Amino acid sequence: MLQSRALVIALILLLSTTLPEVQSKSIFERDRRDLLAIPETIASYFYEAVNKVSPKVSQFLLDTIQSPTVIAARQRFAKEATKVSIMFEQLIEKIKNLWYTRVLGY
Repeated sequence: MLQSRALVIALILLLSTTLPEVQSKSIFERDRRDLLAIPETIASYFYEAVNKVSPKVSQFLLDTIQSPTVIAARQRFAKEATKVSIMFEQLIEKIKNLWYTRVLGY
């Protein structure tokens, strides 16, 4: 029993010293533009794949994407995604505040 506790404490100490050294971003530190870039990247890869197979179809897709209706929808999506992202950031700040004040007692 005592050995398992010592092992758990050693593991926690090891992870607490090595994990901050990782250079990846957590979901809490990501920029809003990172989240908006994902659909654009997927669309770009899809366009490139279609362009390799059929340039006529890829030209049709390009014309469709540049139509006013699709542009308006993309702008609306970006606007709503920004709102959701801001609300998510506020929620994370509230959770952090709650964690620090209630759980850790700072």
